[in-house]
This record gives sequence, C-alpha cells and structure tokens, in this order.
Amino acid sequence: MSKGKILVVDDSPTQMILMRAPFEENGFDVITAADGEEALALAQSEELKLVVMDVIMPKMNGFQACKKIKEAKKDLPVILLTSKDQKSDEFWGKRQGADLYMTKPFEGQELFDNAIKLMAIY
Repeated sequence: MSKGKILVVDDSPTQMILMRAPFEENGFDVITAADGEEALALAQSEELKLVVMDVIMPKMNGFQACKKIKEAKKDLPVILLTSKDQKSDEFWGKRQGADLYMTKPFEGQELFDNAIKLMAIY
C-alpha cells in the first residue's frame, strides 16, 4: 500500500533518478515533471504529500513554481534543491514559500529524512 504521492521535479534525468529513489524504496508513489510549468499543473491536479523540486529549470524556475504552488495549496510542503549555495538564494527560496532549501550534492537518505520530518509537520 502506498504511503502517498510525491512530485519530483528536475530537468536532469540523472538527478530525477537520485531524487525519486529513496521515496520509492520507502513505499511512496512518485510522479515526475521536467519543468516548473509541468510541476505546477501536476501540483494542482494531483493529491500530493510533498513536492521536491530543483530551482534551475526551463520554462518556469523552481522559485516561480514554488510560489504558485504555495498560493494554490498552502498545506503542501515544498523542498527546493539547488547547486546555488548563496544565503540570498536560500532566503529568496523561503520567501517564495519553500519549506526547506537544500543544496546539492546531497545524499538520498538525507533528502528522505528531511522530507519525512517536513511531512510530519503538515
């Protein structure tokens, strides 16, 4: 039985595999999107437990998608992932509604552990 549905968003197929694996291994269903526009559409149409999204993507970046997702679904936790490690980027991400901002590289278990803690709050 599924523990819920997670949306994983990244334009890199390799990163997508790394991001989705810990959730699938722990009983979650994972759906994916390759850009912010697709992520927004899925977030609005699916019953999700969590969104895990890269910041740098085509069409609509993660900051923009996060803001729009949180405007529509305030109780949907969003984790933003990025290779940008500037404090100003983290501040901006949280201003757009991100519940957690993680920098790459990260371990799959670290992402999963943070996600579980975040979902427990919601």
